[in-house]
Amino acid sequence: MAKSVLHSIHVHPLKAAAGHAPGEAVVEPWGLAGDRRWVLIDEKDRAVTQRPQPRMTLVSVEPQAGGAVLLSAPGREPLAVAVPEPGGTTTVEIAHDKVEGVPAGAAADAWFSDFLGIAVRLVHLDDPATRRPVDPRFARPGETVSFADGYPLLLTSLGSLDALNTLIAQGDRPEEGPLPMNRFRPNLVVEGTAAWAEDDWSRIAVGEVRFRVATMCGRCVVTTIDQLTAERGREPLRTLGRHRRFGDKLVFGQNLVPESPGSVRVGDPVRILE
Repeated sequence: MAKSVLHSIHVHPLKAAAGHAPGEAVVEPWGLAGDRRWVLIDEKDRAVTQRPQPRMTLVSVEPQAGGAVLLSAPGREPLAVAVPEPGGTTTVEIAHDKVEGVPAGAAADAWFSDFLGIAVRLVHLDDPATRRPVDPRFARPGETVSFADGYPLLLTSLGSLDALNTLIAQGDRPEEGPLPMNRFRPNLVVEGTAAWAEDDWSRIAVGEVRFRVATMCGRCVVTTIDQLTAERGREPLRTLGRHRRFGDKLVFGQNLVPESPGSVRVGDPVRILE
């Protein structure tokens, strides 16, 4: 059997925007350092995602010193945004949660509003250790999460992507495949495992860091959006619906909660503990 290793790492500083792929990352209790610490909200304080705004994927967010970010997008001048000073917070409605965050300021709000064509505000998660608990059905006391959909990290595997693309090629819309891994916006991508092997994992170690597998990841319409063009299709949801339906979820990937601190690096061995 091939050795299982960490193939790639993905950090998305702004929820729903493009990510970057560092060679290593620090694992914090609430996720990878810098991952999903920023979010856009609309006029009703709801988190803005690619579901209503697929053009979010065209926004590049590059990390800068001290947690700041550099924004860029087609037709827009780049904008540097510093971490806002502690102070008054605003409420963010995200995935049935209400979370407090610190507004980034008028310049960032105007930059995003002009690009998306709707009124939005940029918000920073100032204290991920206390602001938002993980879903109590799958969490232990004190576990928290960033502005991610619900869990600190998402893991996927190349073996499962290959299997999914084979199924898409055999389906009624083969022209939509093969799909790249960025459709699933993972944090950790593993290679050297059999297709769907991750369904049976309970605890794993990636290098020096141990993780608990909290629950399967149910997928939504965001996976049908081309992350380079913002165009919508129908795959992979059509194929997941036929082959990867678990209850009311169309599953691809597993949600993780860190059990120990440390760093992960591309090429780290992946060990199945339970």
